[in-house]
Amino acid sequence: MTDMSRIIAITNQKGGVGKTTTAINLSANLAESGKFVLLVDMDPQGNATSGLGVDHNEIEKGIYDVLARNVPLRDVVVNTNHEGLRLAPATNLLAAAAVELVNEEGREYKLTQALDEVKGMYDYIIIDCPPSLGLLTVNALTAAEEILIPIQSEYYALEGLGQLLNTLHLVKDNLRHDLKILGAVITMFDKRNKLSGQVQAEVQQHFPYRVFQTVIPRNVRLTEAPSYGQSIVHYDKSSSGATAYRSLAEEILNLEDNF
Repeated sequence: MTDMSRIIAITNQKGGVGKTTTAINLSANLAESGKFVLLVDMDPQGNATSGLGVDHNEIEKGIYDVLARNVPLRDVVVNTNHEGLRLAPATNLLAAAAVELVNEEGREYKLTQALDEVKGMYDYIIIDCPPSLGLLTVNALTAAEEILIPIQSEYYALEGLGQLLNTLHLVKDNLRHDLKILGAVITMFDKRNKLSGQVQAEVQQHFPYRVFQTVIPRNVRLTEAPSYGQSIVHYDKSSSGATAYRSLAEEILNLEDNF
């Protein structure tokens, strides 16, 4: 455990790009490596919560209560089946938080303030953002120190990326001056599909920041794991998806020296 957590928000306003899959499995692999990790589910759909086997109906308090009711973050954190991985869960109430906070002063810093209380407790805090650029995402971007962007290996991969980068720059200029873009990770890559290779080359050519060497494959085991409430580490550790996310975690761990 370190004196200061490394806070990474995983974001892309496009849905279906592997954002939550990346949040869950990166967190699980960081925990497997011996790091103490908190995954914060900022998506009202709560897929990171259910994907780690936490039943929404059994959640007494979640991240909504932290943002809208000023409940201390440590009071909502729950254990997962992974040693070293904790979860700040989401319920569908979270969608109301954006509306309830809209007229509140300092509303963009609610998550920042909550994380300040637990920064020294975790090596990594991973934030799973909703597929939008609304107030919940702004809270996540403002609280984060680094941004990881999953980019799906498809024809429209770069569509909307300019809008996301503009939003990140606005947050950096106005709310979080030291915000860094950690880089992009290509997801749902199908090596049998010529288009996937073309998309990968285009991202590497035109994305102005780091593109991780690890490429996440399109893998049926990755899509099955959440329905069993498991990360790929527990569901099928030998699958190509598990190997890829282990490699991504190693790449990020190797960047610690530069952090």
